[in-house]
Amino acid sequence: MPVAAIAACDARSGPKTAALVELYTSEGCSSCPPAEAVPLALHVGYWDYIGWKDPYAQAAFEQRQNWLVRAKRQQTIYTPQFFVGGAELHSWRGALRGKVRQLNALPAAAAIRVRAGIASNGALALDAEATASAGDGPAVLYLALAESGLISKVTRGENSGATLALDHVVRAWVGPVRLVAGAVRVRREIALPAGWSRARLELVVFVQYARTGGVLQAVSARHCADS
Repeated sequence: MPVAAIAACDARSGPKTAALVELYTSEGCSSCPPAEAVPLALHVGYWDYIGWKDPYAQAAFEQRQNWLVRAKRQQTIYTPQFFVGGAELHSWRGALRGKVRQLNALPAAAAIRVRAGIASNGALALDAEATASAGDGPAVLYLALAESGLISKVTRGENSGATLALDHVVRAWVGPVRLVAGAVRVRREIALPAGWSRARLELVVFVQYARTGGVLQAVSARHCADS
């Protein structure tokens, strides 16, 4: 990957922890659309049997949701389900802002740098580096490419007849990539289909404990593909 291909966007994490918010959701779930306001929105397909196939669902997101629940020794998987910093958040309407502020006040346990831009073949070229201090076992790195401003007209299922406005929908997912001796570097190219709005894409990179699911640090880079 030529260096010139990744020079358009350069983001670094800060000294404090950036709270990673994950929402597990589905277009086929009638209680999910009100929660579609925060990143990352990972769509799952286990409600497809009701009658509407979620076009953004990926099996990897169902697997991740299951893993997060098991890592915290919980049993219930549902939508909409929030995880903040790798831990489930109940009563998200009232507790989300306070939990984010609490995590934002903590010193970061990892440092992340991500550079991205359009390669000569039209793909999004990514170069991410991370280091982490010793802590609760091995750590792994993930990259997520999300798109906002999506509109979906649902014709079947619980949301039949509804027009949904969707933000922070994860389109591409890379990881887990394990940190070795507390460090890792990942280089990838992600194809950008013509139907994706480059101006509304956001790249999120985060480091997480591989056993407990706790998130050490996250960084967001917007408009990396808008060039």
